[in-house]
Amino acid sequence: MVRIMRSTFIALAMALCATTTGAAASAAPQAASPRASASSTQSPTTAPDCVHLTVDWRYTFASNDCSSTYTFRVVYLDGTDVPCRTAAPGALITFPGRGTQGNEVLGAVLCDGEGDT
Repeated sequence: MVRIMRSTFIALAMALCATTTGAAASAAPQAASPRASASSTQSPTTAPDCVHLTVDWRYTFASNDCSSTYTFRVVYLDGTDVPCRTAAPGALITFPGRGTQGNEVLGAVLCDGEGDT
């Protein structure tokens, strides 16, 4: 019984490694070129260094430690679409986290105006 459990565990671990590696390889081209909106062909502007992200599996917390108000969104490796949020100086806002499926938060980008970009 222990032998069957051990071989099953090893097979599952190898399958998980192969799946994770394949997903990261297929998602890499998306990470290199973040999605541009249909109305804008410009590349997104990275949020200033005073916008800090704290990433966890469930939530991504964005704190605006700047002296100005910014409207921004978080960019994910798999292209997850999240709405733009406005953060006043000193504000802490919440976005979805990286999840448990190997997704990653790439950073924060400024939005062109109010609402989604």
